[in-house]
Amino acid sequence: MIILWGTIASLAAGFATALGALPVFFLKDISEKALDILLGFAAGVMLAASAFSLLVPALSLPANEGGGVWIVSGGVIIGVAFIALIDKWAPHKHFVKGPEGKVSKRLAATWLFVIAITIHNFPEGLAVGVSFGQGGENIVNGIIVAMAIGLQNIPEGTAVAMPLLKEGYSRKKAFGIAAASGLVEPLGAFIGVAAVGVAQFFLGFGMAFAAGAMIFVVSDEIIPETHRADKGFSRLATYGLVAGFVIMMFLDNFLEQFLAGILS
Repeated sequence: MIILWGTIASLAAGFATALGALPVFFLKDISEKALDILLGFAAGVMLAASAFSLLVPALSLPANEGGGVWIVSGGVIIGVAFIALIDKWAPHKHFVKGPEGKVSKRLAATWLFVIAITIHNFPEGLAVGVSFGQGGENIVNGIIVAMAIGLQNIPEGTAVAMPLLKEGYSRKKAFGIAAASGLVEPLGAFIGVAAVGVAQFFLGFGMAFAAGAMIFVVSDEIIPETHRADKGFSRLATYGLVAGFVIMMFLDNFLEQFLAGILS
């Protein structure tokens, strides 16, 4: 049952990407300034979710559930290393940084974008799944993480779909690619919740692993995308990041008390 709930929650969070991509049907373009602010906001939400919804609960777990500073620290480092290796070797393309990894000329640009989005969204789904893996009364934390991922997926969907439209993709194709990018999250969630179900020790480590992966994405991908000197919107992107961080920090505390009261 926990596997089912975790997968459903991550699927809902993934569909938030499609919600964010809807403006592609109503707008012809979106400014670089707006994109940078949106991406900054998404980065702030991811950082707050990593800290307050993943790392803090992981550190408070007993040792037999993968808690403790040594295991959690190791999980963060391994999560960073895992995504860094995938980012280095998997062929993909970013809107600003361009092609990365072992790019083959046979791969269409569309698929390079899809691979890039997949790399970024997998750890988000994993975070949801591992959080639900706690089960019992701690299912509240899983719901909060799913809401956090869904919240940051909305501006991410806009930030993916609009540049695709600008590059010449049709509205339907731009929307479809952005919407499909969120579908990898249920896969990550299933893996995360199943791993915790098999070995409870994976709980704390898995939460730290997912947090490390998301922190890497924020620092290595999102912040460089929004802080290019030639665009000149880095300060606004920073304000967006702070806003996302504070809002998610508030929601994490508020939702924990609110949902605990409803489910108790």
